[in-house]
Amino acid sequence: MPLTISRSDYLLRINRLIKNHPVVALIGPRQVGKTTLARDIAQTYKQSTFFDLENPSHIARLQDPMLALQPLTGLIVIDEIQHHPDLFKVLRVLSDEPANKRKFLVLGSASPTLLQQTSESLAGRIAYIEVNGFSLQEVGVSHLMKLWLRGGFPRSYTSSDSEASTEWRQNFIRTFLERDLPQLGINIPAVTMRRFWMMLAHYHGQIWNTAEFSRAFGMSDKTVKYYLDVLTSTFVIKQLSPWWENISKRQVKSPKIYLADTGLLHTLLGIDNQEQLESHPKVGASWEGFALSAVVTQMNIQPEEIFFWSTHTGAEMDLLIMRGNSRLGFEFKRTTTPVVTRSMLVALEDLKLTHVYVVHAGKETYPLTPNITAIALINIESLNVN
Repeated sequence: MPLTISRSDYLLRINRLIKNHPVVALIGPRQVGKTTLARDIAQTYKQSTFFDLENPSHIARLQDPMLALQPLTGLIVIDEIQHHPDLFKVLRVLSDEPANKRKFLVLGSASPTLLQQTSESLAGRIAYIEVNGFSLQEVGVSHLMKLWLRGGFPRSYTSSDSEASTEWRQNFIRTFLERDLPQLGINIPAVTMRRFWMMLAHYHGQIWNTAEFSRAFGMSDKTVKYYLDVLTSTFVIKQLSPWWENISKRQVKSPKIYLADTGLLHTLLGIDNQEQLESHPKVGASWEGFALSAVVTQMNIQPEEIFFWSTHTGAEMDLLIMRGNSRLGFEFKRTTTPVVTRSMLVALEDLKLTHVYVVHAGKETYPLTPNITAIALINIESLNVN
């Protein structure tokens, strides 16, 4: 990872949580930089110990985890902890010891095991940070096009050229399907899951339709929903929840589906370079997901604060941020000349929005109406709405 790409925001957040909690968990997809962040944190401690639960020698050291961990002080890092969820019970006991002189930083690339085990064993003792790939704020807007095409996985973004980046992503997808999912006890044929993932790529930015996927795969609604939940729980798919209110309009109540990383999206769509991306039918949806992620990161939005809104008559809002008494709407338009639409006006009135922002691909930020502002994606750092 190049030294020019700072992840200082993550480091500050992790350090702050470690001070206030006996256990901090970094969760997110594999190869996203969790281990690098953990090693950077460990270097700031006088005493630190690192366990990698994919390393046989480290696994052997933890055969009796209480015996191995109890004498340690300082920061104890446990990587890929989802492979040994039984350790959570030991962490609870050690965290509750009087005069505890140790902190635990655990890393995991799947949420179901972490959430299930920690809710039972570490309730009130653990804090979470979801780690994502490089953001637009981290790489800088001058590298916007590169980040959009390659995605935020560090090794994909920093590859020597586009061909090497594509090859890395192809290998990531293969390894994820053939090794990572089976290691989590998910026994779905790799060919089946790849086909499902590719179909989701073509639905990127669209509303989930269980019946349509069920017909396409010749499987039950329950099965295709399980496949979707697997990819969501392993952080490669994002589900954006719908918002609805008691108004006189029929509103959509199914989630919107986005691939979490545009680089993986483009690889699954067979897009290798900028020229292919610009001419692809999904270019607008890809840009929407990329810009949406930039807004959520810039505003440090929590998952429970973000939604989309859509009615069966066509009115919609790509992103709603419900934070306290503030209701903000966002539309994402891959154009340099955004205009006010009837849909925006309907959303303003029906949802009683504080303001609507139209995030666009141009270079200028300016008001469209007193309650609607056009903001260029390259100026996203100026967005600071509380």
